Amino acid sequence: MKQRLAKMSNLQQRVIAAVLGVPFIIFMIWYADWTFALLFCVISALTQREFYRLLGLDGFEPLTAYGTVVGCMVCILAYFIETDQIGTGNYFLICPASSMIFLIKLYKKRDMKPFTNIGFTFLGIIYVAMPFALLIILALRGGSFHPMIITGCLLLLWASDIGAYFAGTHFGRRKLFERVSPKKSWEGALGGAAAAALIALGLAIYADELRPWQWYCVGGIIVVTGTYGDLVESLFKRSIAIKDSGSSIPGHGGFLDRFDGLLLAAPFIITFLKLFA
Repeated sequence: MKQRLAKMSNLQQRVIAAVLGVPFIIFMIWYADWTFALLFCVISALTQREFYRLLGLDGFEPLTAYGTVVGCMVCILAYFIETDQIGTGNYFLICPASSMIFLIKLYKKRDMKPFTNIGFTFLGIIYVAMPFALLIILALRGGSFHPMIITGCLLLLWASDIGAYFAGTHFGRRKLFERVSPKKSWEGALGGAAAAALIALGLAIYADELRPWQWYCVGGIIVVTGTYGDLVESLFKRSIAIKDSGSSIPGHGGFLDRFDGLLLAAPFIITFLKLFA
């Protein structure tokens, strides 16, 4: 199967990944709140392990297993607390769990740069797990489940990516941020913004979970922060001299490549909706 995929073009691989992956993701989001939380917890864990693996390629030694466990714990606590199954005070469990990172590294005798690796372990939790936990909180805001909000955010992100891909491929001339990502162009960014605007218009008409102006604002946030999220991940990959974070998703690379825009967008989206919704 991998050999067949390798012979296909990048666009063909992307289409196959979308046909297989998108229906599954949508089903998991809409079936129940626990399947949605489970999906995002698993994606968070896979993305976080990928992040740590890449650091390992550059000679660092973060606590991959324990850091990923703490990241999953953050997502799980978010679900159980926001569904009122346990009290909000349980969020404080994150504090001792995170502090254990220092104690574990204290007994790693062969680690020549323990505090650097401690920092990278925390970065995996903050950069990857926290945004996914925030999305779980966003979907469960107000004591009820809002799958349309998460679906809308994903549709906006996917539309932005697709629009940027096609516009950049066919019309890309002016470099957006050549030092970090030579292939990205202003034309691609505008194409992504146009595609996201069309989806935002559709959501404003048919999805009443948010007001029309809120959908437009969320769309704008995703276009801007999603683009910067992609650039941040490109900067990370460039710093360790690799092209893709992995090969888990045909045409897209790894989980970090696929969800990098969402990682930076999530904190801004939930902050906006908490303040203005």
